Amino acid sequence: MMKLFYSILVISSLTACQAQVVTNKMEKKTSMDSTKFNELTPQEEYVIVNKGTDRPFTGDYYTKKDEGTYTCRRCNTPLYNSSDKFDSHCGWPSFDDEIKGAVIRVIDRDGSRTEIICANCKGHLGHVFLGEGFTKKDTRHCVNTSSLLFVPKK
Repeated sequence: MMKLFYSILVISSLTACQAQVVTNKMEKKTSMDSTKFNELTPQEEYVIVNKGTDRPFTGDYYTKKDEGTYTCRRCNTPLYNSSDKFDSHCGWPSFDDEIKGAVIRVIDRDGSRTEIICANCKGHLGHVFLGEGFTKKDTRHCVNTSSLLFVPKK
């Protein structure tokens, strides 16, 4: 009976130690992630991390016409120049070109749309549409304001 008691005690101790190791690894990963990326509001996390969508006509950048650069809100990577922004009347900021290498296109699971993500942090930006005829480039990056930060031209 004593042997059984000691066996249970040893197993319990090992399990507790293993749980502590796992917890410590998780803490290190979380703290590393928080230093790597900007802190996000719940809305920004909903859009960028969980691939959500801002409500149309509500974002700060929908009608913005200032000169500057739009960067990824999560990691500050430059994504779009203001010179490529246009009014598509869709309710979200629209761009007909991205900064080379900054945006990756990924076909949605259902194959009906093409998602755009930040090439650096893989955060969700929105969707890209082709063939609509809004601009000479015939491309519309429909981007969530929650995914962007605007850096004015100096």
